[in-house]
Amino acid sequence: MRRFELWLALLAACGHRHTNTNVDATIVPDACTTLDCYQFDCSVKNAPPTSVSGIVYAPNGTLPLYGVNVYVPASDPGPLTQGVTCSRCGDGLQGGSLAAAVTDEAGHFSLTNVPATNGVPIVIQVGKWRRQIKLDTVAACQDTPLDPVDTTLPKSRTDMTANTTGVDLPMIALSTGGADALECLPLKLGIDPTEISSSTGSGSLHLYTDASSPGRGAGTFVATWPGGNAAMTDAAVMWSTTSTLAPYDIVILSCEGDQYPATKPQSSMQALHDYADVGGRVFMSHWHNIWIGGQVGLPSHGLPDWETAATWTFAGNPPSPLTATIDEVNNPKGTSFATWMLNVMASTTRDLVTVDQPRDTASAVNAMTTERWIYLDPATSPNVTGAMNFQFTVPMQAMPSDRCGKVVFSDMHVSADSFSAAGTPYPNGCAHDAMGNLKPLTAQEKALAFMFFDIASCVSNIP
Repeated sequence: MRRFELWLALLAACGHRHTNTNVDATIVPDACTTLDCYQFDCSVKNAPPTSVSGIVYAPNGTLPLYGVNVYVPASDPGPLTQGVTCSRCGDGLQGGSLAAAVTDEAGHFSLTNVPATNGVPIVIQVGKWRRQIKLDTVAACQDTPLDPVDTTLPKSRTDMTANTTGVDLPMIALSTGGADALECLPLKLGIDPTEISSSTGSGSLHLYTDASSPGRGAGTFVATWPGGNAAMTDAAVMWSTTSTLAPYDIVILSCEGDQYPATKPQSSMQALHDYADVGGRVFMSHWHNIWIGGQVGLPSHGLPDWETAATWTFAGNPPSPLTATIDEVNNPKGTSFATWMLNVMASTTRDLVTVDQPRDTASAVNAMTTERWIYLDPATSPNVTGAMNFQFTVPMQAMPSDRCGKVVFSDMHVSADSFSAAGTPYPNGCAHDAMGNLKPLTAQEKALAFMFFDIASCVSNIP
């Protein structure tokens, strides 16, 4: 009689997606086949909940990441949409979820009320960085810790582990520049060289060069480069139309040492603007402020709505190095960013980060539209003030809940550690040690790494 009563209780629970009060998974009836039937209420035995825990890392396997979604899907999440996509946080997790968590400032997560059975799927995702795994067994009413190899974002589309069932990477376009070597950051973050190629190659990260710009960066690859050694395509072609931008989820623009408006006509500026409006993510360094602040001395060359994001003074180059300040007050992620920077040893004092080769072009941000991430405070950087890193969501005229894209600006260079030059094949300009290994991430590179993965995430309802 007891077994029959339990069978009825379980069947009812499965039909209504209620947590199962029976903790003995062996008596779940054959008719109960969905994962939620195996979510057991461990409190009836005064036991801890069934959980799965771990730490999510960047593809390099060493840098823990904040803000990554980890969940047990309620149904097959299916493939990711290819090309630029409007991704809002309010849309929910693809495939729904039976248990979900977001990594904290140490990269840690703990999923509770996980189905206790065999073949439990887990999705680890931020934007279109995604690893899907399947666990052979999850035991009821105890924690199952995951191996870091299964919780590290994929470095390539073939980065499979024994438990991995699928991996995805975003499509990224990166334009090199002679004043900032942003193309070195993905390597340091662990992206596999096979995924870094020209636009004619098969990689997921395409390198471009602004061929007609006097400030162009690297334009070729070393002959033995695993991603292929085809010459990089002209960046002016990439950003010329919305259709040439549309295949990419993220566009990264490295500083060229000046604005060089001849390669960025008004038609291209409008194309990048419209690309971001439909879901594109744009990260721009220093003199790519032309896209946001307009051309110096020529107000007609610019984007009027984006220009409202900040006040531009183009003050120049402050003393190097200097101490910049993390904004915990005017940024909804500021406190988490400051804590994360401490955890990854990019800050030795909370809210402060040492910056080599800083730049100062934006004096302030519009607090109604823009999140300030890092700024120059005269209290810690004497005689200097400015907004060093900031972000806004677009379309700016839309309600925050209806926005699709993100635009990030940075006056914090990477080039203090690496360089990019037209005559130096990639990645020879990236900083290496005496043994030929890539040097570790610098403090400011870690700050940019936080933003590198955050820009890929969904758009929240906060402007």
